[in-house]
Amino acid sequence: MAEFLSAQWFDVLNENLRHAEPLPLDANSNAFRVVLEFADGPTSLPHAITFTMSADGASLCAGDHLAADAMVSLNYADALALTEGRFDSASALREGRVKVRGDINAIVPLLSWLQLAHPHAEK
Repeated sequence: MAEFLSAQWFDVLNENLRHAEPLPLDANSNAFRVVLEFADGPTSLPHAITFTMSADGASLCAGDHLAADAMVSLNYADALALTEGRFDSASALREGRVKVRGDINAIVPLLSWLQLAHPHAEK
């Protein structure tokens, strides 16, 4: 398995996203972006990732996006657990381990969908 946040990790995850279940969006929905940011990760890795969703599909890239619809802040360990499918986003929100700025209504379904999109997620 590729190291979390490496170029290979982005390639593998984007390939998985291309073959994931359909996105929870209407065909007429505008694209939107959610940034996952984590300040406590290794300095050699990106401090954030941007997840872009549209009716045509989803993709993930390193870094943040200034026009993000929502920003999700979490620690590096929780971000890693999320990408490995071992993260209960609803519990983490209730416990305050995840901070959200922007459209919180889109975050919980997005995180749940992302968990299920991961090839090693428990389904």
